[in-house]
Amino acid sequence: MEKKIVSVYGYGRFGKLWADILSEDHHVKVFSRRGLTPADVTPGQQIVDEKELYNCDALFYCVAISSFEDLLIRSKPLFNPDTVYFDTCSVKVFPVKWMLKNLPAKSQIIGTHPMFGPDSYPGTNGPLPMVMCDIRTEGKTFAGWVEYFSGKKMNIQLMTPDQHDKTVAYSQGITHYLGRVLADLNLKTTPISTLGYKKLLEIIEQTCNDSYQLFLDLQKYNPYTEKMRKDLHNSIEKIYSIFLDK
Repeated sequence: MEKKIVSVYGYGRFGKLWADILSEDHHVKVFSRRGLTPADVTPGQQIVDEKELYNCDALFYCVAISSFEDLLIRSKPLFNPDTVYFDTCSVKVFPVKWMLKNLPAKSQIIGTHPMFGPDSYPGTNGPLPMVMCDIRTEGKTFAGWVEYFSGKKMNIQLMTPDQHDKTVAYSQGITHYLGRVLADLNLKTTPISTLGYKKLLEIIEQTCNDSYQLFLDLQKYNPYTEKMRKDLHNSIEKIYSIFLDK
């Protein structure tokens, strides 16, 4: 892929990681509503204002799911119809719906969910999963970006938004839910911790290192997580009831 001007909207923990990955091959512009200084960003990345951010070949939104729809509505005067727009949300059905509703009718749209973050990506040698959804593109555009990310430490999985949300409800969604439950128990390491118990503590560390807002958004904006929670609690009650009869 030829070098492009790529913008990243949002420069939190994941936004910074994503900008760093893209900076390896492209000229990257970054913007955060909280404001950025040169000390905040990786050398070579260009800090721009919101208007200038939209002057690019491709734009990746790295923002909270709960703020994404309002951001799109507010940004309508700034949209460039020639830009390829990507979201990076951990759910897909609602963000894709919002993009189709608010982005220019002729703009190309790709849904993505990189299934990793700043804690897992840096130390990984093998490919990490990344979901990509061809929402509205010229075929060559989508194929080009799939090829590009496949050349990174990523194993690209092509899915529809609905397939994605149904799958992650019982993988990422349940992991974050259990991580918060375990954290609420205030579990601690012990001198005689088993390997299995240490794995439970790792789940707490991994999930609770992300923001509480992400946890809420994963549960609220995935249409399949409500059923996951009910299934989980039914299973807990089923196992618990075994001991009530003894």
